[in-house]
This record gives sequence, structure tokens and C-alpha cells, in this order.
Amino acid sequence: MVTRWWWIRHAPVFNGGGRLYGQEDLDCDVSDTPRYEALADYLPADAVWVVTNLMRTHKTAGAIWAAHPEFSVSQPVPDQVPMLAEQYFGEWQGLTWAQMQERDADAYAEFWKDPSGNAPPDGESFADVIERTALAVDGLTQKYHGRDIVCIAHGGSIRGALAHALDLNHERGLSLTIDNLSVTRIDHIDGGVLNGVGQAWRVGGMNMVIT
Repeated sequence: MVTRWWWIRHAPVFNGGGRLYGQEDLDCDVSDTPRYEALADYLPADAVWVVTNLMRTHKTAGAIWAAHPEFSVSQPVPDQVPMLAEQYFGEWQGLTWAQMQERDADAYAEFWKDPSGNAPPDGESFADVIERTALAVDGLTQKYHGRDIVCIAHGGSIRGALAHALDLNHERGLSLTIDNLSVTRIDHIDGGVLNGVGQAWRVGGMNMVIT
């Protein structure tokens, strides 16, 4: 039995401007209609849809659904799962890297000793993101066992899901590239990928551009 995850990073945000916007609830640009039509044609028709608590994932899902209204027949609205939100950057949220250094040079220097394992002041580390993403992914995989799951999420949480599936440490997980509107596929296979010997997860594609 295979449970397939189709991860899509949300549309580009407005006014990101090199800032570490994290869990700020920014609007996004869904004007590239052909891109959403291509995604709608590519994605499975009978999937469960999941978004986070941030508007940019809802708008991205809405743009895909507008291109393929049949998606909403069996599921009027996507499931909202806040545990799959972007990394929370605490006091640094909304700042540029230069502004972070100006605000607290000591905290900034300490953070860069282990940027994937250390957390910004009053924020969470990328290692924390992997942990909470893994809990959500495992729970939803069990809940929707054997189904296709389309999840509109964020660069951080998609990297977290890949790190979980591939058993990567947080440093290696943060090195993965996930672009806006790219598709990443991971499958959970009961009993493992190698006739019960291998791991439960396989990667079907990462950071794929669908046009």
C-alpha cells in the first residue's frame, strides 16, 4: 500500500524583499494562470488537499482549484494543518540579515555557529521544523493511508518532510532547494521500498517545475 505526497511550495509572496518573513501572513502572486493550469493537469484528481494556516498556501490552492474545479467536488475546502507552516523566526521575523546583525550582533554570531540547529531569539530552529513536520506527516499518512495527498506548504516544511523521508540531519536538509510552485513527490510504502528490507519512504521527484 502506497501513500503518495505531492508537495507544492506556495506562490511567490509580495514584498518579500530579501526579508526573513517566515510565518508572517503575506499575500502572494497567483497571476500566472498557465502555471496553475499546468499544475492542475499534473496533480491527481481524487487527492486529499492540505494547506497550512498561512494565506499564501490557501491562495495557491485556490488558484489551482480555479483551473480544475473538479478538485473541490469531494472536498469543499482543504484541510488546514498549522504544524506544516514555515519556520518561525521569532524576533528576527520580517528583518533582513543586515538588520538582524544590527539588532543583536552577539545573537547573530551565535546563530551562525550552527544555522540549521540554532534558533533565532524566541524562534525555532530548522531542526525543530523537521521534528514538527515529521509528526504531521506521519499522522496524516496514517489518517489518509493509501491516498494521494496534495500539500501546499513552504520551503522550510517541504525541506523538513524530505529530511524526514531521507533521514537527513538538519544541516543536510537545509541544503535542499525548493522553489515557488515546484512539485516534490515522496511516497510512503508499507513494509519498505525493498521488499520489506528498505526504508518506508521513496522520493519520486524534487523541486520539479511543471509547465
